[in-house]
Amino acid sequence: MAGHSKFKNIMHRKGRADAARSKLFSKLSREITVAAKSGMPDPAMNPRLRLAVTNARAESMPKDNIERAIKKGAGGDGENYEEVRYEGFGPGGVNIIVEGLTDNRNRAASNIRTIFSKNGGNLGASGSVTFQFDRLGELTYPASVGSEDKVMEAAIEAGAQDVESDEESHIVYTAFEDFAEVAAALEGVLGEAKTSKIVWRPKTYVNVDAEAVPTLLKLIDALDDDDDVQNVYGDYDISDEDMEKFG
Repeated sequence: MAGHSKFKNIMHRKGRADAARSKLFSKLSREITVAAKSGMPDPAMNPRLRLAVTNARAESMPKDNIERAIKKGAGGDGENYEEVRYEGFGPGGVNIIVEGLTDNRNRAASNIRTIFSKNGGNLGASGSVTFQFDRLGELTYPASVGSEDKVMEAAIEAGAQDVESDEESHIVYTAFEDFAEVAAALEGVLGEAKTSKIVWRPKTYVNVDAEAVPTLLKLIDALDDDDDVQNVYGDYDISDEDMEKFG
């Protein structure tokens, strides 16, 4: 287990993207609708839907919006969204994974390719990047649930793989196949996680030179802003000084 935080850059970028509340709610609604359509419309009986609803609540998404998205999926209304994933390379030698939900696969692929090419990157073939990441469960708790030692001990007991803590959050990582079991065990000790999701976590991080930072951040913002994109993962590590300057 490691206590050192490596997610501060990524969380900073996510926080910036989340400032556009209407776009964020649109992405959350789409995930809820797809989850409700793919299984039972009851979160208690549909693990994917439960995760989607939990994450929507964590972002203060109104209850009416959540219920409307569930009904839309349960009723089979709306577009038929496909799950898509793209892998590419950004400025500074960074590896990037983009996950999306789209009703037009050709449009989504064209847009993502254009975003990469216009911002100092290029789209790669399937499998060209994912081997640099681990597919893991991620549970986020506020720092207020307890000390780093307390969370670490609870995570070890629950069978988690790793913990990263800073002054604001604790992030617990689990093996993909152990996610539900670990989440349930931790809920009994720490309470419900603020967010619970499956993520791509970098195996190693790339230190990005200052001159590449502005273009890289522009690329990430452009990907985040695309309507078909749900999540963007990168193995970049940007210094606090450069993040303050360019972020």
